[in-house]
Amino acid sequence: MKEFLTKYNLHLNAEEFEKEIIKIKEEAKSNCSADNLKVALGAIDLTSLHTSDTPEFIESFTNKVNHFKATYPQYPLPASVCVYPNFAKIVRATLKEKEVGITTVSACFPSSQSWLDVKELETRHAIEEGATEIDIVLPHNSFINGNLDACARELKLLRQATEGKTLKVILESGALQTNFPTLQEGIEAIAAASFLALECGADFIKTSTGKQEPSATPIAALTMCKCLKAFMEKTGARRGFKPAGGISTSEDAILYLTIVEKILGKEQLSPKYFRIGASSLANKILTSLEGTTVKFY
Repeated sequence: MKEFLTKYNLHLNAEEFEKEIIKIKEEAKSNCSADNLKVALGAIDLTSLHTSDTPEFIESFTNKVNHFKATYPQYPLPASVCVYPNFAKIVRATLKEKEVGITTVSACFPSSQSWLDVKELETRHAIEEGATEIDIVLPHNSFINGNLDACARELKLLRQATEGKTLKVILESGALQTNFPTLQEGIEAIAAASFLALECGADFIKTSTGKQEPSATPIAALTMCKCLKAFMEKTGARRGFKPAGGISTSEDAILYLTIVEKILGKEQLSPKYFRIGASSLANKILTSLEGTTVKFY
């Protein structure tokens, strides 16, 4: 896995990263402006991924996006609505705000444990039903075993299946950290997974499914953003970053926004390159902006 670090001339040091996160957290405290909260709101993939989701609930959930501008015309819409693939057709039929994407998780989310042809079929079917963006999970069963060729073959096949659509690859960074004995080895694994996904055509790299602990962490986000910067410097291609899992307060959102801005610059802070996977976060940001408790979504 270290060959990726050599290839992209990226130096990773866990102790330095921990110190850098402390500094960024201090910067984030003064970065919690109304303008930045609006950026974070517009970056949200508004998510419902519950076992209890029903067609009626997803229709109602999507209609809240349709009604949002009438209530809050001064704020941006979320970047997309994110649901299980069997609900893509309902979101497509219900969603009136055409600039809002339709994201579905796919390829046997959240474990990615199944046959590859099943993952491909599910992904293609989700797109047929209306998905414009697909979030898949890195196949840990091959990655952690060091079988990077098998991992790459799977990612490339799913990239082909999503041609013309936005593909986000979830690293499940918490699992990568905990599967290696030291923090240093964990961040090196996150970096290798980041570069592998990017080389296989991912439009975004995403921290977590939100279904496993730990989910998103600042040190994983910092590692992934440094990989995105190194990839851009070597290839000229700017790709996106999506933190997800456990991001539930305005302060959380601003911290991740600050990491992105610090490493990748303000150019990264548009929905084209920056997303946040969350559900209740939208209400927390609206509450911060409005100065009163808001429960819109």
